[in-house]
Amino acid sequence: EIMTAPVTRGDIVEIVAATGTLEAVTTVQVGSQISGTIQSLYADFNSLVHKGEVLARIEPSSYQSQVEQSQANLDRAIADAQRFVVTVDDANTKLKRARELSARQLIPATDLETAEVEARSAQAQKESSDAQVTQARASLNQAKVMLEKTVITAPIDGFVVARNVDVGQTVAASLQAPTLFVIAADLTKMRVNASIDESDVGRIQEGQAATFHVDAYPNETFTGKVAQVRLSPIIVQNVVTYAGLID
Repeated sequence: EIMTAPVTRGDIVEIVAATGTLEAVTTVQVGSQISGTIQSLYADFNSLVHKGEVLARIEPSSYQSQVEQSQANLDRAIADAQRFVVTVDDANTKLKRARELSARQLIPATDLETAEVEARSAQAQKESSDAQVTQARASLNQAKVMLEKTVITAPIDGFVVARNVDVGQTVAASLQAPTLFVIAADLTKMRVNASIDESDVGRIQEGQAATFHVDAYPNETFTGKVAQVRLSPIIVQNVVTYAGLID
């Protein structure tokens, strides 16, 4: 039997298949810049947090004592500076009197020289005390900053997708900041990080339409668009792939 059909013109669809992971577009790792013991936690897995909201607190007693010690050092430095102000005034008064007496030739020249040296010495001590006040104030500000860092806050709005610490756990920030939480900015916008084979990467371009399936919903088809094909190759067991991001 001979079957006939009319000749038609159409598009040939070429499909590139790849596997990947579904992830949030923006994730932020929340770490600690100081070391200490976790005193309390205010967020857990799947918690909705807002920017500036407190996530955890680190035991602040040692940092509070540093603030108090720095405040005491600043108070002592200010008192010393005020004492040297009085010393400078007294030295200047004695120098003025010595100059008047020297002009009338009532004292020897060595007494005038001694008064001048004492005045300069008092002025130098005052300038040194002023520098110590500045240094003590800077140390106090640094101690206050360290105390403020005992409160861990959320840098963005989002959902907590990972919590890596518990109450009572000690975190050490000696070499790098330990990650306490991972926050996903917006789970309503996701992306697929697909591994594209090197033989297919030449046919992938930004803006192309894409469909994908996930194991959680096997009967549903989701749509997306190729946002980026990264140029850096990924080699795993001599298999070369390229990362393609699908919004």
